[in-house]
Amino acid sequence: MKDKKLIKEAVLYSSVEPDSTQQKRFRDFIAAKYGPDIQLIWKKDGKYPNGFRLEVESDVYDWSIEGRFEQLKQMLKNSASDGSDSIPLMKENIRSWTPEALAREVGTVLTVGDGIATVGGLPNATYGEILIFDGGVRGMIQNLTETEAGCILFDDDGQISSGSKVVRTGKRAGIPVGEGFLGRVVNSLGVPIDKKGEIPASEYYPIERPAPAIIDRQPVNCPLKTGIMAIDSMFPIGRGQRELIIGDRQTGKSSIAIDTILNQKGKNVICIYVSIGQKSSSVAKFVRDLEEKGAMEYTIVLHASASDTAPMQYIAPYAGTSIGEYFMQQGKDVLIVYDDLTKHAVAYRSISLLLGRSPGREAYPGDVFYLHSRLLERSAHLSDEKGGGSMTALPIVETQAGDVSAYIPTNIISITDGQIFLESELFFAGQRPAVNVGLSVSRVGGDAQTKAMKSAAGTLRLELAQYREMKMFTQFASDLDDETKKQLAFGETLMHVLRQAQGESRQQYEQVIILTAVLAKTLTPVKLNDIRDFVGKMLDHFRKNHAAICDRIEKTGVLSPEDRSDIIEIASKFVSENAEIETEL
Repeated sequence: MKDKKLIKEAVLYSSVEPDSTQQKRFRDFIAAKYGPDIQLIWKKDGKYPNGFRLEVESDVYDWSIEGRFEQLKQMLKNSASDGSDSIPLMKENIRSWTPEALAREVGTVLTVGDGIATVGGLPNATYGEILIFDGGVRGMIQNLTETEAGCILFDDDGQISSGSKVVRTGKRAGIPVGEGFLGRVVNSLGVPIDKKGEIPASEYYPIERPAPAIIDRQPVNCPLKTGIMAIDSMFPIGRGQRELIIGDRQTGKSSIAIDTILNQKGKNVICIYVSIGQKSSSVAKFVRDLEEKGAMEYTIVLHASASDTAPMQYIAPYAGTSIGEYFMQQGKDVLIVYDDLTKHAVAYRSISLLLGRSPGREAYPGDVFYLHSRLLERSAHLSDEKGGGSMTALPIVETQAGDVSAYIPTNIISITDGQIFLESELFFAGQRPAVNVGLSVSRVGGDAQTKAMKSAAGTLRLELAQYREMKMFTQFASDLDDETKKQLAFGETLMHVLRQAQGESRQQYEQVIILTAVLAKTLTPVKLNDIRDFVGKMLDHFRKNHAAICDRIEKTGVLSPEDRSDIIEIASKFVSENAEIETEL
């Protein structure tokens, strides 16, 4: 609140000096709103031939032609946001419109640089409010002190200099949303960057929204199938879940997210890919791949490139989440990928240090945990009363030398509902996807699996854990007994069966058949180098000669005891007739 004692004078600008009656009206208005003993000073200014401009501290009353036109423009903009009946409403508003002398709070830029502006003279400004600078540059308040406001800029700061004027809007940052965004590539402000024309917006959502309340959610119990057998079988992802993908650079993190997007084709899931700090060339290639495979029809790409400013990278995931919430609140299922939140945290750290905030661990500010918790908590499976829509989040985090105990990884691990850890050693050994079974987990577990998948996966994790432990203890042994050799051979078979090439998606019935056969040890005799081709031939055999089993599993999501026995019998017979058998264990 303004301290009225500090206001000493009010300045009136006009082309003609007001007469005594007009001066009395001005003094009465100032005394009523700001208190007595304020001196009114008139200054001649030819910019206001048919009006005036009154400045009382940071408040500005613009009664010029431009000021009144701005009021009319804002009134029409508000009328246009009311949907199909906006034209009659706008006509009525124009007929009844009377301009008013409204106060605008105007401040002054103190310093500017590196996408950050420090502003003085806005005593009523609020955190997160949008400001308009000279030249139309937009900014958002991110820091408040008693005398100054720190603001991040969304446009080129070259148009702003010390002393420039800045005006409060009273609004928070937002982004246009709507069906028109499907198949498009946009920046952090929702502006298209794919050269395909403007995007018609249905609504305007703030980029920062409260997460759905507990009572508005329902348990995560519907699977979101990735098509990747290592994930769907052991670390299932449910609609509304937040599953972290974590690992070193170049270990296939983005590939898992991209394959998951491709696997949603025909499943009525809208996908949003938020690129933060990535190269534009990489994103362009990703978009081309999606277009070639028909996946852009249900996908939105929001790109804040490595060359964009830190503020644009900072707001990118929040803007993408707002787009996703538009569809979620319509009862639709959404998958959103944040690639990646490590760069997002670095952008926020840059902003915070430029704003003069105190650095903490690894130079990150103390609120960096809240940065990601308020983002990821917005993903949920809404209750049926709220439409039943869902938003599933796949945040990606990059580690250094596999260190999952670093600051940002531990923060996000504690926020999410599980993590898929990709190990460099496995990746370079040819295991793709390089999922570390020991460090990966899904805290939703079997609730996000069909009965068929749960039954088929059975002891898979246990078998792999035993294999890894046995391999570790026997790597220096020279003489192994037959039982140990068989166990190691079985483990190697499991690892080779779980290998999938990028873009190679497996349907539910395919995964169930493979897992049922391999866990029954029917594929153990097959040579390791032949397993991938052999599994493909075996699936073709099932599709051609036993389509009824495939259809039952795919449609019902149940693996009956009879079907399990038939799969094992058919697979055993196929192995004996078609496989080139390993002669040595």
